[in-house]
Amino acid sequence: MALELEWTGKSGTKYKYWEYALGGDKRPSERFDAKPGNYIMVRKEVASYTTIYVGQTGDLSERFLDHHKALCFQTQAATHIHAHTSSSDEATRLREEADLVRAHRPICQGH
Repeated sequence: MALELEWTGKSGTKYKYWEYALGGDKRPSERFDAKPGNYIMVRKEVASYTTIYVGQTGDLSERFLDHHKALCFQTQAATHIHAHTSSSDEATRLREEADLVRAHRPICQGH
């Protein structure tokens, strides 16, 4: 069972995510159904998370295959993905992504 977490955007809106460890016997794309969603790449620290990247996709099962920020995720030692299924409306997913980017200023965003 994945750990449930809450991320708060700059607007104060709270978003519910579930944590999945990177590595192991499954690649990130194999962990998710073919559904739209939002995700956050993080490095888990002792008592906190370092936000590496915030994104959205129309298909969580395909998003992590050859991700354009994969090298940055590696360089920043990402350890977990926080993800949840979301609206099929891309504009809704993009608003959530922007809200979280403004609040958490991910390391790999915009590079």
